[in-house]
Amino acid sequence: MKESRAIPRLIRLALFAALAAGLYFLSRSTGSRLALAFAMAFGVLAAESLLVLILDLFKPASHRALTLLTMGRSLLKYIAAIVVLCWGLSILGVDLSTIVTAVGILALVIGFGAESLIADLVTGTFMLFENQYNVGDIVEVNGFRGTVKEIGIRTTAIEDPGKNIKIINNADMKNILNRSNNASMAVSNIDVPYATDLEALEKKLPALMEQILEAHRDTMLSAPKYLGVQELGASGVTLRFIAEVPEDKIYSGARILNHDLLLGFRKLGVECPFPQLDVHQQ
Repeated sequence: MKESRAIPRLIRLALFAALAAGLYFLSRSTGSRLALAFAMAFGVLAAESLLVLILDLFKPASHRALTLLTMGRSLLKYIAAIVVLCWGLSILGVDLSTIVTAVGILALVIGFGAESLIADLVTGTFMLFENQYNVGDIVEVNGFRGTVKEIGIRTTAIEDPGKNIKIINNADMKNILNRSNNASMAVSNIDVPYATDLEALEKKLPALMEQILEAHRDTMLSAPKYLGVQELGASGVTLRFIAEVPEDKIYSGARILNHDLLLGFRKLGVECPFPQLDVHQQ
């Protein structure tokens, strides 16, 4: 649990507990039901804060376990709100059966005007059981690509590489591309002059690929592969290379591949061409 998150939650827990205790003793001395109701409310909030702190102590390695923890924290908030509402009304003298009936009627009325809310809740429940994606997975939804930071009962939070967080309703999580299920490919296209002895160069490439892998085992899962001639360009022959990398390193992997291929080709005596224009005079 990060200290920056733990300290505010500890302060919140201590504050709720202190308010609950103070209001409880006030209700005992004055007989005030209202004070007792507030004491109960702060006590429930303190219990919810304590449970969240306990959940934050767990640091599971799997994305699935992280998902269950984040959804558990989200569910605790809804349970705490329901308990405070029902128990508070009961303390104030409202009959519990009346509460249940009122809640049922209220839920029916709200249901007609909050279809999206119900859809979010239902979709979130199905996503939990179907294991479509988990916290820590890299997904792409409607063109937005990022890492799943939190999955709640109603919403999912996705963070892009620029640290921007987009909150998407669970019902809108459609056509999801989960890019974490398999390794990804970093692609590099590099040009060589037409005058290059391509057959001689290709014989030297396996050794260069192994050198690149040894220098970047923290990024690449295997040695880069030479796929062949990609294009016959205006100024040179375009060669394509790919490297298997984790999805979260697909961009850095491409940059590393470009860098090392450029320097490697120079060591092999092959300089990347630049645009040239031939002028013929008659």
